[in-house]
Amino acid sequence: MTETPLITRSHTDANAALAHVQAVYAQGVAFLHDALHGFLAGAEPAQPVRACYPFVRVRTSSGAHADSRLSYGFVSRPGVFEATLTRPDLFADYYREQFALLLRNHGAPLEVGVSATPIPLPFTFADHEPFDAQLSLEQRARLRALFDLPDLSAMDDGIANGTFEPVPGQPRPLALFTAPRVDYSLHRLRHYTGCDPRHVQNFVLFTNYGFYIDEFARLARERMASPAEMEDDYIAFVEPGNLVTRRVGQPAEAFDALGEAPPRMPQMPTYHLLRRDRSGITLVNIGVGPANAKTITDHIAVLRPHAWLMLGHCAGLRNTQQLGDYVLAHGYVREDHVLDEDLPPWVPIPPLAEVQVAIQEAVAEITRLQGYELKRVMRTGTVASTDNRNWELQPFHGPLSTPERRFSQSRAVALDMESATIAANGFRLRVPYGTLLCVSDKPLHGDIKLPGMADRFYRERVDQHLRIGIRALEILRQQRMDQLHSRKLRSFDEVAFQ
Repeated sequence: MTETPLITRSHTDANAALAHVQAVYAQGVAFLHDALHGFLAGAEPAQPVRACYPFVRVRTSSGAHADSRLSYGFVSRPGVFEATLTRPDLFADYYREQFALLLRNHGAPLEVGVSATPIPLPFTFADHEPFDAQLSLEQRARLRALFDLPDLSAMDDGIANGTFEPVPGQPRPLALFTAPRVDYSLHRLRHYTGCDPRHVQNFVLFTNYGFYIDEFARLARERMASPAEMEDDYIAFVEPGNLVTRRVGQPAEAFDALGEAPPRMPQMPTYHLLRRDRSGITLVNIGVGPANAKTITDHIAVLRPHAWLMLGHCAGLRNTQQLGDYVLAHGYVREDHVLDEDLPPWVPIPPLAEVQVAIQEAVAEITRLQGYELKRVMRTGTVASTDNRNWELQPFHGPLSTPERRFSQSRAVALDMESATIAANGFRLRVPYGTLLCVSDKPLHGDIKLPGMADRFYRERVDQHLRIGIRALEILRQQRMDQLHSRKLRSFDEVAFQ
């Protein structure tokens, strides 16, 4: 049993195209939910139930009439291009912008209709709507036969990795991610972060220590306790469990009442300083290791943030560095290996000028140091990331290749476990990235982390480091987004959606 699809229509207005997408998606979800409610009441459908995602398509017989300085908003060749879409409530502003750019740059109408890609039933429910809890064992067994469930073969990263090849007659992609891949990540984000994806902001900080979370929460609560100074200021603070603290003078919203403190913290607790236009700041404690770094960035990328930065601790590899010094990464040695199958290690990860300048300006502003004096506390150089936390226990002077020798040959000035992964995944998934680390130990010089030293270091540096990261994102927010989404992140045959 398949829904009666809305007719495919052409649109020359972005708002009309978006409204059509919303209607297709709403009709599909309602159809699935009606069938499920009947199933739960004992009226099993006579045949499998299916609803499909909306699609948007553009046909063009010529190249784009786009500004050559732009990196997105147009297709690179004549042909037919298409994307399946999901959650038009969450992505309304994003879709509207992408539609408008296509219309402007190609002058061809957008076609919107019902695709052939099924909507998996579990993807239509939020965490506060646990439909499966109502199912008996017998109903669970029948569910797979009657409804579409998630199919991993429909949600790989071939488009983002540049390995996707359409079969003859198949439209080329308009977006990096298919609708099922986006829905998959939205549900994974709830699991890992403890928050609804609607709270994730367009500027993201990653850290590997809980101290930063504590300081971020303290700063956020301070801001919430005083009235907003500007119309576009931060309006709310959201914690795991969707616990919302509205700023003084801001009215509560319906979704606020759904918040509930989690019985235990999620794997990667996430906190959000909200702005009305979603250009606030999200902070994620990713924990330790490149696997966590890849996992969370794989999923946050579907929300198409404008930038993400890594704020973490590192081992200083030069004797001239002091504990508490900063390292601004301008290159990466990728010994983390977690992305080797998606992005070969020989691919360089370039520094992005806009991000580098914003971070340096933020360091100078917060430390009140300029020019040559700034070099006393911040060094720009290569950061190496490893998947071996105890690399320093490898022999130093035996085999032909040792970690110490490789790091020296690379001219690395700092070492951690996450930064190269976050930068490389930003490059792979076209999200502007940057790294500012703080030296917390110097293992090559006998200055290793000990409890007393670590506690003192954290108290002295976390506040300043976090303020620098926040300020860097605020500087980036003031830029034009088409400038921030650099052409350096685009492939030869790039998709139109940024």
